[in-house]
Amino acid sequence: MNSFTRIAVVTGANKGIGLATVKALCQQFDGIVYLTARDVGRGQAAVEDLSKQGLTAKFHQLDITDEGSIIKLRDYLKAEHGGLDVLINNAGMAYGFKSTVPFAEQAENTINVNFTSTLNVCKLLFPLLRPHSRVVNVSSTLGLVKGLPAGEVRDKFASEALTLDELIKLTQDFVTSAKAGTQVQDGFGNSTYKVSKVALSALTRIQHKESLKDSRPDIVINHVDPGYVDTDMSNHNGILTPEQGAVSSVYAALLPPGTEKPRGDFLSEKCEIRDWVNEEFKLSF
Repeated sequence: MNSFTRIAVVTGANKGIGLATVKALCQQFDGIVYLTARDVGRGQAAVEDLSKQGLTAKFHQLDITDEGSIIKLRDYLKAEHGGLDVLINNAGMAYGFKSTVPFAEQAENTINVNFTSTLNVCKLLFPLLRPHSRVVNVSSTLGLVKGLPAGEVRDKFASEALTLDELIKLTQDFVTSAKAGTQVQDGFGNSTYKVSKVALSALTRIQHKESLKDSRPDIVINHVDPGYVDTDMSNHNGILTPEQGAVSSVYAALLPPGTEKPRGDFLSEKCEIRDWVNEEFKLSF
């Protein structure tokens, strides 16, 4: 075990923004970068492709929806390195606008991947975080809380007093509403992706407050908007390259020791702090 080598882990990283993030970290991070992916073959192929570009990353299998897979990664990192210094929660999913999958199924799956499974990754890997660690949750412009309809649900997500248990219940309530077909009437709106990313950003704010009470100094947790990126998830309609979409994640991952700002903040694709609670929701693409 080498506990003196800094360690970075990027989830969902065999393609798109995740792969571009790993590539940038290989160039800028002083330590070992782990590219993780569900599919072993695709993950190893991505690492091999980086090697051909003169960049060194390591691969470890990770399916964030499988607790056993997360535990295997946790145990490996603990045994091999004794800790973790950078965690970028990039893994996520979205259904296309033309998807024929029933809305209720979309809601359950999207919340499970983008919120619940990411939360499970954090619960299992956060104990490994060392002093001065950086955590990045990849959200979206669609994750701005004012992207939800005005009303009680939006106010609950935006509340500074929101607890983790209350946030989990909100996501469960959304799935229940979706199964009943009452998600609009109940105040959640009609986008599973929006709700999942609002929930992820709300989670970041809760995690930030907890980090301020942590005995390990200088753990910084932020959420970022990569922008509208040309990836499979956007059906290649995005206007930014994956490399441009990785900029905010890499910036937040490499914040220097003693950083006061950003902390618990929502960063744009240009690494500018956005007002997650009060900024009016509008799309520029």
